[in-house]
Amino acid sequence: ARCQCKLDPRERKNCGYPGISPMECRKAGCCFNTSVLGVPWCFAPRAKKVEKVCPNDPHARINCGFPGITAKQCERKGCCFRAHPADVPWCFYHRVVEE
Repeated sequence: ARCQCKLDPRERKNCGYPGISPMECRKAGCCFNTSVLGVPWCFAPRAKKVEKVCPNDPHARINCGFPGITAKQCERKGCCFRAHPADVPWCFYHRVVEE
C-alpha cells in the first residue's frame, strides 16, 4: 500500500541494488522514490500493522480446543472462547486482520 512507502528518508532500509529499475524494485515488494539524494531509492516498506481478533461469525470459527475445554484452558492456548451458540467450536483461533 502507498502509505507503507511514506517513510522519513532517514528510516529507509535498502531493498535493491545499484541501478535497479522502479519496476524491478516494486516487483520485489519494495518502494521506489528518487526524490531524496543520498538515501536508498529502492527501500523496504513500513511493516503492516496487524491485530488478532476473535471472529464474530460463529460459522467462521476454526477449532482450537477439544470437547469440554474450559475458558481458562482455551485462553492458555492463546485462543478465543465463547460458550455459545451450540454446534460450533467454543474454543477457536484468532483471525489476523490489517489495521
